[in-house]
Amino acid sequence: MSTADLTATELLAAYRSGELSPVQACEDTLARIEQLNPAVNAYLLVDGERALAQAAESAARWRKGEPRGLLDGVPTSIKDILLTDGWPTLRGSKTIDPGQEWKVDAPAVARLREHGAVLVGKTTTPELGWKGVTDSPVSGVTTNPWDPAKTAGGSSGGAAAAVALGMGPLAVGTDGGGSVRIPAGFSGVFAHKPTYGRVPLFPASAFGTLAHVGPITRTVTDGALMLDVLSGADARDWSAGPPAEPVAKRLADGVAGMRIAFSPTLGYVRVNPEVAAAVAAAVRVFRELGAQVDEVDPGFTDPVDAFETLWFSGAAASVAAFPATSDVDPGLMEIVEQGRGYSALDYLAATSTRMELGRIMGEFHRRYDLLVTPTLPIPAFEAGVEVPAGWSRNRWTSWTPFTYPFNMTQQPAASVPCGFTAAGLPIGMQVVGPRHADARVLTACLAFETARPWTHKKPPLLAT
Repeated sequence: MSTADLTATELLAAYRSGELSPVQACEDTLARIEQLNPAVNAYLLVDGERALAQAAESAARWRKGEPRGLLDGVPTSIKDILLTDGWPTLRGSKTIDPGQEWKVDAPAVARLREHGAVLVGKTTTPELGWKGVTDSPVSGVTTNPWDPAKTAGGSSGGAAAAVALGMGPLAVGTDGGGSVRIPAGFSGVFAHKPTYGRVPLFPASAFGTLAHVGPITRTVTDGALMLDVLSGADARDWSAGPPAEPVAKRLADGVAGMRIAFSPTLGYVRVNPEVAAAVAAAVRVFRELGAQVDEVDPGFTDPVDAFETLWFSGAAASVAAFPATSDVDPGLMEIVEQGRGYSALDYLAATSTRMELGRIMGEFHRRYDLLVTPTLPIPAFEAGVEVPAGWSRNRWTSWTPFTYPFNMTQQPAASVPCGFTAAGLPIGMQVVGPRHADARVLTACLAFETARPWTHKKPPLLAT
């Protein structure tokens, strides 16, 4: 077995024992990228020379018994939304000059460097991360590891596809309306959107406090470890919260005694029967593990109009400084034009809806420790389009009703693989907790993963 198939936790244990060198792990990751990236288009930039130099430095530290931080020597990718010293950050847009100086690390990237992670490259994103699938004028279409005719989801689609295929065990993504959870659900990996402010962000997102940064990994344990690294403080983010308590060593308690609400539809979503059956079966595992599980909706109506007001306004702000719009994704320009039409009163009304949604969920979590839903109501569909063929609406928000509400409320939410369709496409289960209860969400996810392991199931591309 290639070391590219090992998790970050397994790699670190092998480094510690001397059984494996970070250089070998980096070489195997680069070989896997060379082998499989053409099939899915997950990376738009790979810097093998720099990655191998970092791996050699890590190997020297391990030989001395002096590893740097929690991720020393682990191959990691960065979504091409986050600034990275030495690499262009194009955000999927031809309007950004790649030849300018790139000397700044976003907070998440800085924390990864401080902990010794080996940065191998930048993963694909739709332009400005604006939609729930991944294609852009810069990188083209990113496809699904389980079926390259299908979408990997988005906007962190490249990150999820890379992790699913062993092209680096760790990936950092962004999530403004579901953008780590959507591709995790479609691509069969784990992702966690932290409580807003737990992971600092700089520069500030034009999408405001909807925008989160979080890990995409193959296992919950790796996700928790990565979250602890990303949660380091950064003075550049005025909206970030105080330093958070580490979670990686607090997840073994399980779900016995937890009060879990299962909402199959949130009260208003039509769900594909295969998805509904898989998630319902997964929820029964929590009951078997000793949790109290009630089927109940949280009690809000679809906030899509308010979300789109906030999101489309942010899109309009994002392109305000663009030198031209001729090379911009046409779908992005459509929502930009809609966003430009909103007034300040429209924005404030949407903010009021958001605050009411937060109140409802705050009250709901006085009764329930966690809320469980499907991550997505449908399996992955054709790559290269924003919505499935024949869909009722033309915007990505119409098929992501389970994810964006919890960006509005800033709650922690994770997507856990919980099954497959008859066609072999992954299905995700979403676990949502009250604000600042990231450890509780991860504890439940780890309990499910332990009871129903999924990492032994590999995408068909890995068998060819």
